[in-house]
Amino acid sequence: MQAGRRAAPMEKKRMQEKLNIAVFVDYDNIEIGLKSTLRREFDMAVALEALKERGDIVAKFAYANWGRQDGATRQMAESAVQMVQRIPSPRGDKNGADINLALDALEMAFTHTHVNAFAIVSGDSDFIPLVNKLKEYGKTVFVVGGKAFTSTILQQNCHEFISFESLLSDAGPMPVTLPGEVRAPRQHGGRPAMVDRGGPAGDRPAGDRPPGDRPATGDRPMGDRPERQDRGDRRQRPAPLELALAMPLVERALQVLERRAVQPQLGLLKSTMLQLDSAFNERAYGASSFSDFVEKLKRSDLVQVSGTGGRYVIERKGFSQPEHPALKPEDLLPPLRDVLENHRLEMENGCPVEDLAAWFKTEQPTYDVSAYGFQAFNEFLNYAQDKTVVRMEPHEEQGVMIVSLGAEFYPPAVPPAPEPPPAAEVEEEEEYEPQPYVEGQPTIFEPNPPPPKPKKTVTRKRIAKPQGGGAGGTRRPPRRKKPEGM
Repeated sequence: MQAGRRAAPMEKKRMQEKLNIAVFVDYDNIEIGLKSTLRREFDMAVALEALKERGDIVAKFAYANWGRQDGATRQMAESAVQMVQRIPSPRGDKNGADINLALDALEMAFTHTHVNAFAIVSGDSDFIPLVNKLKEYGKTVFVVGGKAFTSTILQQNCHEFISFESLLSDAGPMPVTLPGEVRAPRQHGGRPAMVDRGGPAGDRPAGDRPPGDRPATGDRPMGDRPERQDRGDRRQRPAPLELALAMPLVERALQVLERRAVQPQLGLLKSTMLQLDSAFNERAYGASSFSDFVEKLKRSDLVQVSGTGGRYVIERKGFSQPEHPALKPEDLLPPLRDVLENHRLEMENGCPVEDLAAWFKTEQPTYDVSAYGFQAFNEFLNYAQDKTVVRMEPHEEQGVMIVSLGAEFYPPAVPPAPEPPPAAEVEEEEEYEPQPYVEGQPTIFEPNPPPPKPKKTVTRKRIAKPQGGGAGGTRRPPRRKKPEGM
């Protein structure tokens, strides 16, 4: 009986550690992003298979105007995804699906307590507040998107970022049909061939026209524009990065585990690396799994690995000073700014990413984006967009990503200096002389003065003059009065 009671909390704890994932898909964003960067259609099954490796999927929702997505509704139905219809208003509601998705996700977080993980399939940075709020409520958040169009802030802010680049198979990709193209049915062992319409040059696809018959696009000058590379190159999986670029993250994760006095095994090492960098993925370094990634590190003599049978223990090698200092992504922004300044006129109305990549390769041949941790030039531009150096927008009709100058090149106008106020007339200050003090008169210092003191009268003493005819004096005769008649 006691054993059963003890087993119940253990079973409850084990069930709590199990992830129950609710999936929310911003279909319009993910579809346009994949078409314009990887030249691939969005495959819901691929995203769900990647999420099934992390836990159980208990709910699936996708938001779009499904009346315009006839081809996508079938694959959504095959994957048992609940399609939420979004009908745009006459004035348009660009963020209508984003708001609806965020409200439904928060409602599920409050009402379905067994759902402890959320997966947002989108690259829109508008979902950063939603990710933060779900993390505040203790939910595990996955973001599924492309490195070339998902905001780097969103990649670093979730618990784990799952890139579509890492999910690409080595087999032929699902083709994307652009306006003006007609594709033949796929045959075994080959790619679908382009079907020529047989009409004049204006009715044929742009890729089949002679160079002289291709129409000019936009008002941008075409003289300095380089030849665009074949779009088939963008359909392949990006070249893997060098293992040395992953060593700073591996070293830091091992140091964290050493400070915790925890044995660095495979699963614990990967979870620690994801805590430090949620955008880490071993497939970016050419490994099929994390154990394969550790084997590659071991063969390159970068780490020490002991143990067998899947129970590997990874340890750091002795500290050694690297031959070259680690390159930082921000160090690649100054040469990009120089290229943008040289082609500022062409960049005013935007240009395809392929054109900017060719300019950068020609004018900055010493810079390799892979040495700075980017698998493709699109990923580097996505990083530069978050730094306001460039601005990227997908072109739905052409199926390409258009890049233009960012807000950094258009600083806000300096407000005019305020005019000085008119000079006030300077009044001459009158010099006030001190007022005479009058005894008994009230003042501000002495409002009730004492009564004035009476003045003393000075009396003079008369000197008696001698009378008579003395020897010493003479007597003045009296003054005679004038007669009135005269």
